[in-house]
Amino acid sequence: MSERPTDPATETFVAHRNLLFTVAYEMLGSAADAEDVLQETWLRWVKVDLAQVHDERAYLVRITTRQSLNRLRAMKRRKETYVGPWLPEPMLTSPDVAEDAELAESVSMALMLVLETLSPTERAVFVLREVFDVSYGEIAAAVGKSPAAVRQIAHRARQHIDARRPREVVSPGDARAALEAMRRGFETGDLQSVLDVLAPDVVLISDGGGVKQAALRPIVGADKVARLASGGLSRVVGKITCEPTLVNGNPALVVRLDGEIDGVVAVRVDGAGHITGIYYVRNPEKLSRVESETPLALR
Repeated sequence: MSERPTDPATETFVAHRNLLFTVAYEMLGSAADAEDVLQETWLRWVKVDLAQVHDERAYLVRITTRQSLNRLRAMKRRKETYVGPWLPEPMLTSPDVAEDAELAESVSMALMLVLETLSPTERAVFVLREVFDVSYGEIAAAVGKSPAAVRQIAHRARQHIDARRPREVVSPGDARAALEAMRRGFETGDLQSVLDVLAPDVVLISDGGGVKQAALRPIVGADKVARLASGGLSRVVGKITCEPTLVNGNPALVVRLDGEIDGVVAVRVDGAGHITGIYYVRNPEKLSRVESETPLALR
């Protein structure tokens, strides 16, 4: 039985789908919203006269960017009423994402949080230029600015990000070692093994979304983080398990309580192997992507 023929518009969209999803996710920090953007992109793409399109990839990226900007501005209003800190939606990713250092860094929890400090247009310009190497002319068409203005925005956004992004390149092995110490501490209640890998100025950010218990503000300092962890561990030792995995292209832990997913822990590690940032996503609405891999692509 022969396969049904696929129309050119569908073939092109499917060929670039992983790229478009990655663009939308890096702009939004939400896989659910990125999927909505892809649906909106598809609805606009099927109405396009392909004979008039010279570069299909660029055209699709342009539609995705415009839809992401619209969504990003709406999300900003949602975040203003969000209960507690907002963290990006974690996604289980395949080993090939982790092996692509550029892609893994671009979707890391640490960098995604830094992107949150940009304006919507700055974020779009930075992501398209620095991550996906889109030309200034194409970016200008996507964000509705002149190429000269886009160059200025790109320069300003790059300076902003460089001042806040992790300066040291840490190997996945160092991150896994730090997470293994956390895993032992969580599962056995041995707090010292956790303390041993915390930097003095470590920051813990937890996202419960008002649904699950979480700190309403970032917790700063190893002693404060340890006290909070001690109180939590005393209630769940023997009930908690931590599964090492790859989330957003980087080592992470999927935490289960009585066998049910409780959250995802991602970390930022310095060159000495100490944890400087802990990101704990507990909001159930953000945990639908941690049991099956989400494909990502830069090209």
